[in-house]
Amino acid sequence: MKLTTLLTGAGPRVAVQDADAVRVLPTPETLLQVIQGGQDALDDVARRARHAEAQPLTEAAFGPLLEPPAIRDYLTYENHITVLMGAGTADARIPEGWYAEPGFYFSNPVAVVAPYGPVPVPPGSVRFDYELELAAVVGRAGSDLTPAQAREHIVGFTIMNDWSARDFQTRELTLPLGPSKSKDCATTLGPWLVTADEFADVWDEDGVLSLTTQVHLNGRRTGGDTTANMAWTFPELLAYASRGTTVRPGDVLGSGTCGTGCLAELWAAGAPSVPGPLAPGDTVRIDIERIGHIENRIVPGPEPIPLPPARSRRAGTPTGGAQ
Repeated sequence: MKLTTLLTGAGPRVAVQDADAVRVLPTPETLLQVIQGGQDALDDVARRARHAEAQPLTEAAFGPLLEPPAIRDYLTYENHITVLMGAGTADARIPEGWYAEPGFYFSNPVAVVAPYGPVPVPPGSVRFDYELELAAVVGRAGSDLTPAQAREHIVGFTIMNDWSARDFQTRELTLPLGPSKSKDCATTLGPWLVTADEFADVWDEDGVLSLTTQVHLNGRRTGGDTTANMAWTFPELLAYASRGTTVRPGDVLGSGTCGTGCLAELWAAGAPSVPGPLAPGDTVRIDIERIGHIENRIVPGPEPIPLPPARSRRAGTPTGGAQ
């Protein structure tokens, strides 16, 4: 089943794809509430959708897919981190910690944008970038799961674009905290949450999911990969996320950027005719096999509200520049 959130005159509504149409549920439950209801709620949606009003898919107005309780974004593609860490140079070296465990950061759940909506440039950024990812959505709560158990807790998959302000990120990663405002502006999810049963023939017993991905910038293909190149499987990512804590229905796990899935990787590799940073008017389209595509247009963002530099409390220590 393919589920989404549509914008209607009565407000956001859950809808189900039916060939070239969508069947819109008249009741006001959210997609997150459906996920929280478990398999019984999904079965009820499927039943009610058969009798719900249908409208052409071409006329559907997609809203933000859902507001997840949490978004964890990983770094699972070895080709991606190899280039970013300086492959081909004398000092190229992937940190040993990358191989030890699947690291992630938390993104902003309220920054989820519609799959075909505008995306503003973060205030003050001049090196804005896209990131091609696949995401799993948690269907059941759990703690300290094994990978085998975690697989049963995944309700489905969706496309994810983890938009990034690279100039902010470079500065932020010099601090012992990780990304902050560089990842705070927008995350695109959608257009569908495709339930896990739809992938049975491409999701092997070891948890490896094999889907073709690609990204186009202004109609030009700039990257793509296969999700089979992930260094950890989604069940392993979810098992790690649940270690010592509780994952909840609706939590999103991003795969991390695939090989050639962002401009920063192309810049680092020194590829010929590499596009510059994203600017207003640019359009980014991401396609993932069996899920569909998302497509967002970049628009101007607001000007940053200035802040003073830090007030040093150490005698004789100069303050930095304003941020």
